[in-house]
Amino acid sequence: MSELLKEAEIIARAAGAEAMKYYNHIRANTVVHKGNAKDLVSTADKAVESLITKMIHERFPDHAVFGEEYGRSMENSRYCWVVDPIDGTLSFVRNQPYFSVSIAVKKDGEPVAGCVFAPRLDLIFTAEKGQGAFENGQPIHAAECTDMAEAVCGTGFACLRAGLKENNMPICDRIFPVVRDIKRCGSAAIDLCFVASGRYDAFWEIALQEYDVAAGALIASEAGAQVCDMTGGEDYPFRGILCTNQALQGQFLPYFNVVKL
Repeated sequence: MSELLKEAEIIARAAGAEAMKYYNHIRANTVVHKGNAKDLVSTADKAVESLITKMIHERFPDHAVFGEEYGRSMENSRYCWVVDPIDGTLSFVRNQPYFSVSIAVKKDGEPVAGCVFAPRLDLIFTAEKGQGAFENGQPIHAAECTDMAEAVCGTGFACLRAGLKENNMPICDRIFPVVRDIKRCGSAAIDLCFVASGRYDAFWEIALQEYDVAAGALIASEAGAQVCDMTGGEDYPFRGILCTNQALQGQFLPYFNVVKL
């Protein structure tokens, strides 16, 4: 494991421990609306991101950080840490277990290391470019499902929180009757890691941000999954995101042509 990934895991674990203090009501957590009534931010989100940024800058003072709550800390660095301090804030504040700390490291714009830690589930997913993907230190691989009708899928509705006209509902209307089952976690980072580990066969969503998917997409790719936008290209998550194994990608893509991204 590279120094970058080792440090990312240390930082993610520390961030998860900090988040759990709020989750377990050891520290008070105030929740407010962010942008609109459906999008939330909590005291914990900001505190955890501050801790992550502090730890990164202590270890790598010349590295940039791009976080969900505080934006980008530095412009002219070859390295940028892409951080979602609590992915799945609604799950977190409602004492549900499906939330995570998501940390990716990019070098010259390309992801080279990623870590997603779900502290309430006691799951940590890691990957570095070209070295495979791991869950709690054990290698993981995408499932071998070859038929969309047998696929267990995850999805999400960030598009509805954002009030977008082009949203996931027409896609769901088409896909839900076709696949075996649909699951709903509320953390895109976990969803992508669940594809990586074979729990899901596919995941798709609209209106996510880079910090939602940067770590999870690398982990999924290193586990053998295929990650693309909803046209089959590489402009994810800005034109939607689809994560499947190689056999299913072509089966899912035609179902997305009901939306314009």
